[in-house]
Amino acid sequence: MGIGVSVFLLAVGAILAFAIDVSVQGVNLDTIGVILMIVGAIGLLVSLLFLSSLTPYGRDRGETVVREERL
Repeated sequence: MGIGVSVFLLAVGAILAFAIDVSVQGVNLDTIGVILMIVGAIGLLVSLLFLSSLTPYGRDRGETVVREERL
């Protein structure tokens, strides 16, 4: 799940939980909205953690160490 899908789930969940005031028999839209917001938040956190672990040059993060010997 990417960042876009996570934000979309958060937005749809917030709309269902806070903005819609419709009663549907057998379905609690508030609960569905809260569940979608939780799933979206978890997906966003996982996506951000995954993106932060990616590096442009593999594992070394592009850092170069130069050691000079003194005589």
